[in-house]
Amino acid sequence: MNSSARSSSAPLGAAEIEERFEELIGAVLSSRRTATGLAGQLAGQPRTVQEFTLHWVGITARSSPELAYQFASVAPAAIEALGVAGAEQWLIAAMDVFDREGLYRAAASLKDLPGFILQRREQAGAVAFEEVARVLEHFLAGLSGRPMKLEPDDLPWTDTATVYLPRRIARFATREENFRAYKVTAALLWAQARRGTFLLDAARYPGAQRELALLGVLESVRLAARFERELPGLHRDIDALCRPALDARFEQAARPLRSPSAGVADSLDALRTLPAGARAPDWAFLGKLEPQRALEVRAARLLRDKQELHSALARMQNEMRGAEMPAAEGDPMPTAGAPRLRVALREAEQLEISVELDGRTMAPPPEVTALVESILQDLGELPEEYLVAAGEGAYRAGGGEEAVELIPGADGAQGGRFYDEWDFRRRHYRKDWCVLTERDVHPGDPRFVASILARYRAQVWHLRRSFEALRGEDRRLRGEPYGDEIDLDAAVRGFAELRTGAELGDRLFVRRERNVRDVAVMFVVDMSGSTKGWINDCERESLVLLAEALEVLGDRYAIYGFSGITRKRCEVYRVKRFDERYDALVEQRIAGIQPLDYTRMGVALRHLTGILGAQEARTRLMITLSDGKPDDFSDGYRGEYGIEDTRQALLEARRAGIHSFCITIDREARDYLPRMYGAAHYTVIEDVARLPLKVADVYRRLTS
Repeated sequence: MNSSARSSSAPLGAAEIEERFEELIGAVLSSRRTATGLAGQLAGQPRTVQEFTLHWVGITARSSPELAYQFASVAPAAIEALGVAGAEQWLIAAMDVFDREGLYRAAASLKDLPGFILQRREQAGAVAFEEVARVLEHFLAGLSGRPMKLEPDDLPWTDTATVYLPRRIARFATREENFRAYKVTAALLWAQARRGTFLLDAARYPGAQRELALLGVLESVRLAARFERELPGLHRDIDALCRPALDARFEQAARPLRSPSAGVADSLDALRTLPAGARAPDWAFLGKLEPQRALEVRAARLLRDKQELHSALARMQNEMRGAEMPAAEGDPMPTAGAPRLRVALREAEQLEISVELDGRTMAPPPEVTALVESILQDLGELPEEYLVAAGEGAYRAGGGEEAVELIPGADGAQGGRFYDEWDFRRRHYRKDWCVLTERDVHPGDPRFVASILARYRAQVWHLRRSFEALRGEDRRLRGEPYGDEIDLDAAVRGFAELRTGAELGDRLFVRRERNVRDVAVMFVVDMSGSTKGWINDCERESLVLLAEALEVLGDRYAIYGFSGITRKRCEVYRVKRFDERYDALVEQRIAGIQPLDYTRMGVALRHLTGILGAQEARTRLMITLSDGKPDDFSDGYRGEYGIEDTRQALLEARRAGIHSFCITIDREARDYLPRMYGAAHYTVIEDVARLPLKVADVYRRLTS
């Protein structure tokens, strides 16, 4: 073994460990506590144990430095008892307790190492939702059809937009079998949405839970038979989990459902033939049918798809009109006819879609194809009224994509998207509780940005310089085997070791490494009525200064506002999308940001998490500019309920890989923001000129 390998595997000394502890959890190391004891305890451990502990101390400290300290104090014992992988699961379980129940319960969970060991032995083969969610998302995408989200729940079910899977499956002895149960469950729920389980009117589905459960079994038989014809490998997985087998009475009723032409109506007919004493088998992949919820989501999606399809066809018509310019000035402009869709279904469910326009046939753009496939999936056919472009109304000719405006009706079912809301008293989500509509901010004064740049000329210059430095920032890596300069600390330590007879190591240099940036940031602006006056002015001025600086930095960024009134009129306002340039229109939208209604914050954060989460970036930040706590006058949202819902939405964002930070001017924010964002993820300021500088500090800390 060469000296470099020995050096890299040699345990860290107590002084080095203490220094790293100071960096990671220094906020906890007050006069009542010191890192010396921890460092001494860890100094006698192998290097792998040391690095593992320090790595997870750093991760845990982002949520709670105190919890990180508690972990470090018992990590060696946990690694000895559980191994590295088991200790990681133990810590993650404690962090989940921290997210749900706070520091006291999480610390108690860490101390109960014997209890965790016992539970782990009992459920050695268990698989958690978080472990398989990403894999199953790709799996469902590979099955084709509309993209579907995955969320955890107590029982598996689907509303046709989201597949809800159990939080944990520990039914079988091995992880392979439990993963198979996850995969089969996800596939059958996907097939319910894709293969027509919810094609009937609501009145045709049984209302009793027992009958719905039996219908779910019959639908599983029908859908499994389709998999046997189309995806035999997946059917073998299903067949392996169909234990016990159907009894003779169930089998007789289900036999017609294996026909290629069978549909959900045939499953309902089979349900009527089941004897009164028939009971659903105890199959691992069975969940619950929720036809009412599925039909509500489908109705909202159909309305949206129909309007978007009409708008897309109208845009094609307008583009044709623009392309067919008159040959000579003064000649009348030819008018393109109304575009009309033609759809044919070929073998193996291959769609053949074309658009007829003014006697010519052309291939549709991808957005039209996707909309047609979605409508066919929901209706099984494409009705006549879907086949032609929109007239006057929802789509304003010449207005482009932004002219489409979907207004939620009084029942919340028109045009908006449904979102769950967290009820902390129930410790459960209220399903499809809020309706959110996305709109554009109406452009404001075109002279606003120029006036701000003139007023804050010095701050703009300073910000551009600081962000230019941030863009070119290098990292100094110490203790490297080669580099640009000598690491004096390493050299002194090496000299001391050399005096004791040890061999001098070769990690004596400092190397500079270019910091490659890969950042997507979303600024979320509070547009509630309480921001009226100077607060609204501060927000708009801050956004102008930030946008000017970020254009220099080159990171991708978007700006959205939010407001609303009641759970049925939640609104998000587009100021700048990720794919938009910072141009005159965006400047006017910033000028057009105005105070509106209330601050129902959780639903807006869930919607914006989806937008930001779709960005491919190593670091994704969501920075909120707000003047106060979440608030809405209805549905009990005011007070603790709103704070807890917003906190849950932020936890969902964190699980999606998004870092959240809040910048507020509310002097009382310290009463509630630590609960929502964590002690280190918010700041309170009063002077607008400091706001962009504070965001630069956040950038430097979170992206370095």
